[in-house]
Amino acid sequence: MKIATYNVNGINGRLAVLLRWLEEDIPDVVCLQELKAPDNRFPHRELERAGYGAVWHGQKSWNGVAILAKGMAPVFTRRGLPGDPDDTHSRYIEAAVNGLLVGCLYLPNGNPAPGPKFDYKLAWFRRLHDYAADLLGLDVPALLVGDFNVMPTDMDVYAPERWRADALFRPEVRQAYAGLIAQGWTDAIRHLHPDERIYTFWKYWRNSFERDAGLRIDHLLLSPAIAPFLRSANVRRDPRSWDHTSDHAPVMIEMDEPV
Repeated sequence: MKIATYNVNGINGRLAVLLRWLEEDIPDVVCLQELKAPDNRFPHRELERAGYGAVWHGQKSWNGVAILAKGMAPVFTRRGLPGDPDDTHSRYIEAAVNGLLVGCLYLPNGNPAPGPKFDYKLAWFRRLHDYAADLLGLDVPALLVGDFNVMPTDMDVYAPERWRADALFRPEVRQAYAGLIAQGWTDAIRHLHPDERIYTFWKYWRNSFERDAGLRIDHLLLSPAIAPFLRSANVRRDPRSWDHTSDHAPVMIEMDEPV
């Protein structure tokens, strides 16, 4: 089974790129972020023609998350994290697919930091931490997948000294991510590539991709019930080089289906 995350940076504007990648890599489950489209503008018909059912949580111009499943419709289970009924951002959606519980998330950026946006990021992270603990308590095969907007360690950023004060790299954010791992979640990329510099995002400017001046901010976290089935984890770099592409690359894991 292939499970991927991909921040598409505008699903309608990048739809040709997304469809090309789906055809080439044929993932079974895909978590998308930054749809930047309201619910009624989500291209579900085009995705259905490509062989994918979907659930989505859109928002005009900003945010937005979706889960795709090859050859089936994901079974919707949750939209939005608990803990703040006034939070209107489209940042979390969850569905059951082939016996897996998949949570797709787009964590707030948080810049400028300090400030209200950074406070919102930390509050959202606390809600995620609480909900992630609840998921682990279910003892089911679960994944938390998406754009976490955090580089967990110095190895996950091309020039750590330039990012110390950024909301994606401040100590509070890295500690929050480490808290998730301490709950028992497995970071798939880092688990299989403990000493390798791997990036998932490159800015559009200054030839960042060509220089490999990137960040690792897109993560797939596996619960203890599913982590033993992990077989591979890698960044699919080719789509980042295509015309009119996202500034992120897809990240994909392969795993045996839990029995």
